[in-house]
Amino acid sequence: MNTSKTAVMNPKLAALLSTLALSSMATHLFLLIAIHFLPSSNAQHPEDKDSIAVGSSTTTLFFDFTWPSFLNLCDRLAPYCGVLCFLAPLPTIRQVSAAKTVGNLPLLPYSSMVSNGFVWVMYGLLKDLPSVWMSNLMGVALGSYYFFVFTRHCGPLAVNLPGTVSQHLKGASGIILFNLMLPGVLTKDFSSDIIGKEGVVFCIVLFASPLAALKHVILTKSAVSIPLPFTLACTLNCALWSTVGLWKMRDFNIYFPNLLGLSCALAQLGLKGIYGNQVVKAGLPK
Repeated sequence: MNTSKTAVMNPKLAALLSTLALSSMATHLFLLIAIHFLPSSNAQHPEDKDSIAVGSSTTTLFFDFTWPSFLNLCDRLAPYCGVLCFLAPLPTIRQVSAAKTVGNLPLLPYSSMVSNGFVWVMYGLLKDLPSVWMSNLMGVALGSYYFFVFTRHCGPLAVNLPGTVSQHLKGASGIILFNLMLPGVLTKDFSSDIIGKEGVVFCIVLFASPLAALKHVILTKSAVSIPLPFTLACTLNCALWSTVGLWKMRDFNIYFPNLLGLSCALAQLGLKGIYGNQVVKAGLPK
């Protein structure tokens, strides 16, 4: 009896926690945008007709839409969009937890989320980029949770993940240990450059899956396999990081993989608009 009650309550608790997390993120985003575009209460613009003098201070009634201000806003919003993408697998993991089986789902997206996230945490720490390491630290934490739930219900003998759980554990552990040891044996600049290039390679490999999906969409003339909300979130995330990496950080390791991701996401949106969610009938000639 107690076991069945726990099984029923877990999905509800997960749904509540995910709702609270999304609500908190939405509130933070709203406050960031509101604070960023609030009129400056101390700005002095006597020549501006839209300014209202109150005592000795002047309140300007205009928004700061300058390019540096836009870059600062992108820099603030990018980590939140990154975390939003990391939260995308949560409904799938909840289904796995409720059904107590993973079916034919692969483990690779979650083990790679841990490995890739840790690489970017190290890069952000070495380059002193809080927006990079803080957002990817959430990716490591969420990826570890997804990995834990997934492996509880797939069994240690599964070999279609691809590979086995043991191989994924060894691979992720090896990557984490390698990146932890690298700053200890090399200079800070050299190790950050290696880790950054490693992160770029990781991103290129991870983009291979969406590219394969694009080929399937074109062949079947159906974009039902492309999740629109997640694709929109990825488009915004990659656009923000590309903008920040290219014009504010001026960091190849940041803007290059995100430009690739942005191109892939825009291609997915284009195919979604062309083919929609129409289902291909079985038995049609190839």
